[in-house]
Amino acid sequence: MKKFLGIVGVILLVFASCASSGGSTAVQRVDANTQIDLSGYWNDTDVKIVCQALINDCLNSPRVDQAIKAMGGKTPIVLVGRFRNESSEHIDTSIITSTMETVIFNSGKMDFVAGGSTRDELRAERQDQQSNASEATAARLANETGANFMLFGSVKTIIDKAGNQTVRTYFVNAEMTNVTTNQRMWMATNSEIKKVVTQAKNKL
Repeated sequence: MKKFLGIVGVILLVFASCASSGGSTAVQRVDANTQIDLSGYWNDTDVKIVCQALINDCLNSPRVDQAIKAMGGKTPIVLVGRFRNESSEHIDTSIITSTMETVIFNSGKMDFVAGGSTRDELRAERQDQQSNASEATAARLANETGANFMLFGSVKTIIDKAGNQTVRTYFVNAEMTNVTTNQRMWMATNSEIKKVVTQAKNKL
């Protein structure tokens, strides 16, 4: 009987050990600029590389400079449109647009007006103020600042696969168009992000 209880005790200890080791989670904080590639898919490092390259191209474009000078010293107003995800994976393109918008805005060369869902919320708030806010404080209707240019683009991927290796190439297109004339003021494609992903071969 004692021998049986001893065996049962050993088994329970083994199970307890496995449960505690298998259920633990390790968290390590790293510098935000650390490049980490776990899956080979689009990540935060790719956003930084692509956005910086496209922004530099836009701000240094002779056509953009010419358009700004033609406005007689006025700061052009830009509306950020949609960046379409036409790739084979899930990519939150709103991170791309917000990153580009922030850096271009901080350059001092352009100002931005709200678009998309943010603009809809602002319009709903102005409309609500007409009935619920005092006449002295209610925001006026039909007093928005019109945009001169619209910035939009897309993300696409080309995937080449053979055996246990996959090559992922990302193409991020961006363009700035004159809202009044539909004339394209600037356009560029970035294809710097190219990854070779090698998966371990299954051992039979």
